[in-house]
Amino acid sequence: MLELAGIIILGILAQWVAWKFKIPAILPLILIGLLVGPIAAEFLSEDGTKWIEPIWNGEKGLFPGEGLYYFVSLAISIILFEGGLTLKRSEIKTVGPVITKLITLGSAITFFGAGILAHIIFGLSWELSFLFSGLIIVTGPTVITPILRNIPLKKDISTVLKWEGILIDPIGALVAVLVFEFISVEGDSGFTKTALIEFGKIILFGTTFGFTFAHALAFAINKKLIPHYLLNVVSLSTVLLVFVESEIFAHESGLLAVVVMGMVLGNGKLQNIKELLYFKESLSVLLISILFILLAANINMEDMLLLYNWKTAALFAVVVFVIRPAAVFLSTMGSKLKVNEKIFISWVGPRGIVAAGIASLFGSKLLKQGVEGAEYITPLVFMIVLGTVLLNATTARLFAKLVGVFLKKSEGILIVGASQISRLLGSYLESNSRHVVLIDSNEQNIEKAKALGLEAITTNIYSETLTDNIELNDVGYLMALTGNPDINEYAINKFSDQFGENGAFRLVTTEEMLDDTNNPKEGLFSHKDDFNVLIDLTRKHPSIQEIDLKNMAHYETLIKKSNADNDIIPLFVKDDKGELHIISSHSLEFKNIKAGYQLVYLGKPFDDEKDLAQEIRVLKQ
Repeated sequence: MLELAGIIILGILAQWVAWKFKIPAILPLILIGLLVGPIAAEFLSEDGTKWIEPIWNGEKGLFPGEGLYYFVSLAISIILFEGGLTLKRSEIKTVGPVITKLITLGSAITFFGAGILAHIIFGLSWELSFLFSGLIIVTGPTVITPILRNIPLKKDISTVLKWEGILIDPIGALVAVLVFEFISVEGDSGFTKTALIEFGKIILFGTTFGFTFAHALAFAINKKLIPHYLLNVVSLSTVLLVFVESEIFAHESGLLAVVVMGMVLGNGKLQNIKELLYFKESLSVLLISILFILLAANINMEDMLLLYNWKTAALFAVVVFVIRPAAVFLSTMGSKLKVNEKIFISWVGPRGIVAAGIASLFGSKLLKQGVEGAEYITPLVFMIVLGTVLLNATTARLFAKLVGVFLKKSEGILIVGASQISRLLGSYLESNSRHVVLIDSNEQNIEKAKALGLEAITTNIYSETLTDNIELNDVGYLMALTGNPDINEYAINKFSDQFGENGAFRLVTTEEMLDDTNNPKEGLFSHKDDFNVLIDLTRKHPSIQEIDLKNMAHYETLIKKSNADNDIIPLFVKDDKGELHIISSHSLEFKNIKAGYQLVYLGKPFDDEKDLAQEIRVLKQ
């Protein structure tokens, strides 16, 4: 009982440490597992026993006999199902040729390069060598996101790394599953016609069960045959059913079945898909916390000593410093990425939770089958996982600065709310080379924004999803433009540190607008205009206009004119270099405005031609 409680407590503690110090959770999880397992047995226990003993003498411990094998199998099946849910066909089509090549050509280079390398250096059979290389294909968002979260990078770099991790997770797992299944059938009957038939059965039953049960579950959910409070647990039990049933009909086909099931559900028209994802994510966190402490604790000191030689260092060095860069540079040939950006992407390639988990499962299975060299699989993959996570977690920020991809100033703009005024502003800012992201919980507003070519995210401002989005690392300005003053205030308080380092602004409230003495510093655009005024003016004059400025006095004159005219609202000042500066409700704060600057505003043209003789350019949405 003490050991079971200790695993859960230590696992959640490791997750908290990872969150607190912004490091991948797999790092403290494996380190804790090694501490309470082989390290405790070797250096800390008087009688040489582990503090947490998953298996002891084959028949004792927390999971005697086949218990650990069964638990790991079921846990990995749930984790892989969640990975399959995140793999969308539409995302593969839209993420761009660079990411598509990385998860295809790049994966192939890693698979064959690392496989040949493992065969040459360690003398493993070709089958085991390619199992190892298949396992280290995956990176994964759970290890990429914490490393890059606090490194301001260009959106292109963050996007490539994020989507490579998301898309390659189930793909790499599928490759590893197929290689393992081939090894299993070949080991049973040799490379014969029978082996090929068995392999074909695995593919057939795995895909058939996954596809069939995915559609059955989707039908039951969409037809509301399952009550809402049972939705998540029924889905969980169905995943376990698919895994077990597929295993009965074709041994070793269960993992393939759950990956296929997740992919089919994730790409279908399934109601409550977000709720299902949140549940599976929470469950995966708990399972991962337990799983990796158990797996690391189950490693013996003899397994670790297998790697205590020059061969391990050589394998790690070639995988990280030769194979990964080769995969990245060949996959990005002809792209718009600069050389220094390719170098940084090559440097950041930490292997993740799926690799370590499946390696432990397959390693233990092959050892039970008596496959020669199988004892190397788990420690070799753990070495790659720990080594790459440690390397990237400690050096990514410094390396970004060294190669010149670290953004000294974050110029991106996050707009909270995707109403008509937000979309109008977003389109104008995008046309002036600013990275703009709109967020809203209203899906119709988001769809309208996307139709205009804007980057828009459907999310609830009260959720934590934004803080984990590494594609927003270049955002340094925050504009809260919703019609709800409480949401605007909340957005400023919650996200100003992360997304508003260069400025966080919100619309003034109706009460503030009516009180000349209450002009907040974060007030946006004008003290006399709240959300309702902005929306009404946008409907009346759906255009953003620019007027050339002569000097500071001219700017002050135009601001005073706009304050006296309900059909004009000043928005930005564009300097002589074309950079935009947000106007706050303290709109006379600008200094040293000179010829070549422009005032950007919403509404009708200034009726000022006789006195100012300025040319007005109208920018239609």
